Amino acid sequence: MGRVFVVTLEGKIYSCRHCKTHLAIGEDIVSKSFHCRHGRAYLFNKVVNVSTGEREERMMMTGMHTVADIFCVVCGAIVGWKYETAHEKSQKYKEGKSVLERIKLVGPDGSNYWATHEAHIIGGSDADDV
Repeated sequence: MGRVFVVTLEGKIYSCRHCKTHLAIGEDIVSKSFHCRHGRAYLFNKVVNVSTGEREERMMMTGMHTVADIFCVVCGAIVGWKYETAHEKSQKYKEGKSVLERIKLVGPDGSNYWATHEAHIIGGSDADDV
């Protein structure tokens, strides 16, 4: 397999929650209003230090897309997916862009979304709704 070379980013960095490998910077966020099965997700113009899985057709909330899961190159954790092809004309802007699941990231301020999200669910006022 060889040696893994990783790109070091500067600025407001989003990193893999497992190994802290840099994945993207805040300047490359296209949208913070995406959702995945685990909660919020962000659409990025550019991500680094990821490998791409097999392409597959998926029916998403916005229609059929050809996507590929993306994985952290250091620890192998799945961190999101890449849009290869959007079949709906209105969704073409997503092509070539990647979605990182917020629950799989450490934010620029060092926050672990998964830890604060869990604490809110367990200890928050909405605990009865879970």
